[in-house]
Amino acid sequence: MPSRFMVCIMSGASSQLALFLCGCYVAALGVHAEEPCVAETQEAEHYVAAVYEHQLILTPNPLALVSRKQALELMNQNLDIYEQQVMIAAQKGVQIIVFPEDGIHGFNFTRTSVYPFLDFMPSPRLVRWNPCLEPHRFSDTEVLQRLSCMAVKGDMFLVANLGTKQPCQSNDPGCPNDGRYQFNTNVVFSNNGTLVDRYRKHNLYFEGAFDAPLKVDHVIFDTPFAGKFGIFTCFDILFFDPAIRLLRDSEVKHVVYPTAWMNQLPLLAAIQIQRAFAIAFGINFLAANIHHPSLGMTGSGIHSPLKSFWHHDMETSRGHLIIAQVAKNPLGLTGTENATGKTDPSHSKFLEILAGDPYCEKDAQEVHCDGATKWNVNTPPIFHSEMMYDNFTLVPVWGKEGYLRVCANDLCCYLLYQRPTVSKELYALGVFDGLHTVHGTYYVQACALVKCGGLGFDTCGQEITEATGRFEFHLWGNFSTSYIFPLLLTSGMTLETPDQFGWENDYSFLRKSGLSSGLVTAALYGRLYERD
Repeated sequence: MPSRFMVCIMSGASSQLALFLCGCYVAALGVHAEEPCVAETQEAEHYVAAVYEHQLILTPNPLALVSRKQALELMNQNLDIYEQQVMIAAQKGVQIIVFPEDGIHGFNFTRTSVYPFLDFMPSPRLVRWNPCLEPHRFSDTEVLQRLSCMAVKGDMFLVANLGTKQPCQSNDPGCPNDGRYQFNTNVVFSNNGTLVDRYRKHNLYFEGAFDAPLKVDHVIFDTPFAGKFGIFTCFDILFFDPAIRLLRDSEVKHVVYPTAWMNQLPLLAAIQIQRAFAIAFGINFLAANIHHPSLGMTGSGIHSPLKSFWHHDMETSRGHLIIAQVAKNPLGLTGTENATGKTDPSHSKFLEILAGDPYCEKDAQEVHCDGATKWNVNTPPIFHSEMMYDNFTLVPVWGKEGYLRVCANDLCCYLLYQRPTVSKELYALGVFDGLHTVHGTYYVQACALVKCGGLGFDTCGQEITEATGRFEFHLWGNFSTSYIFPLLLTSGMTLETPDQFGWENDYSFLRKSGLSSGLVTAALYGRLYERD
């Protein structure tokens, strides 16, 4: 399926939802990107959500000093597009819309050059305020006023990202030298325009123009249509605070996520990590990304554990609105498998290996029990290659079937696989257990089955998007963390739903058969937050 088009998928585990793709099918065939994709579900308990991937209008020189008037002229061009999308969404009955990070003001500013683009931001916890109805209550709030009025016009909750400023006193030990805090801020407006809450980004990604708040914002806002939503921004998704801590509240079943994400394959493309987060926590995840293909920025979606509506487009230069009906109580992946009570034969092999039993192959005539040696007669060579700037230890994945193991430090990764046909491509099973130190510092444990960029071992870890190799596999590892994100990506930047993802005998495992296209990445991406 061409990567330039909107794609919608569903889990094979829920065939009764087959009709829910009817509104998306034409989009997959190539309707213009501005056309929203509305999915019709048969669920009664749902709400209608939208996310907008925005092709932003940038200031010609983000380092230049401009007036507030000039800054507003630029921002209003982006806000005009936002308003158009709100009105389109309103016609479709949307109840909440999410816009991306940096979508109003842009990026690459200095602390000084961004200042004219900042709105004053009172705390919604201290001040109840409707900017649309009370525009003159605070100065330098023109952007907040427009967003508030959009929410009223569209009669929907609205989530957007903007730059904000907050004066501070010299006796405040954290107060910057210029006497003000500058924050990368998400705001939430209710459908009557009231400022419901704000979230100030904590894990900044090389954003010298902004400060991290001294205390992490843990923001949960309530809605009349779907209950509690959590909120955070972009790089926050890789850290414990606030992302993981928010989800300790069992009533938070939905997350809104403005982002300006640069895709990094094979493990951290935008739609990849968004979907993985929804599956790992059994939640709905509403993600709006910037659209800027020359910077590798695209990938938005409305994701639930069992299905996703997403957009990934590196070829055209236009925004894209995604609209979908979303279950108020998302069904998790756990428990959807083996509903008939039958155990899949490949899963039986997996359980036998975990139990330490020799693997036995049975056919009509006889039973073959060769122990583990059946899989390891020709032990493949171990090699090293850079993936995601980390030094992975890998083994090639050869032949039609096999059982492989590769270890690094405390982590061992295992792969049990079968292939209907062997393609002329090199695949490898890789492991990494260590501190990632490029573009951020954080501790990762990863088991990854990847298609390599070529036939040489040194090409494993390269960024590729097309593949033809089909696999039926179990991938597992003895992770030291319970925070595991299942990544599953196939040819043409297509998302797939795992058959199973969970724990068995202290091993995290991912299982999939019946891929719709060639495998690009299947991985278990673990985060050890305490070792950061």
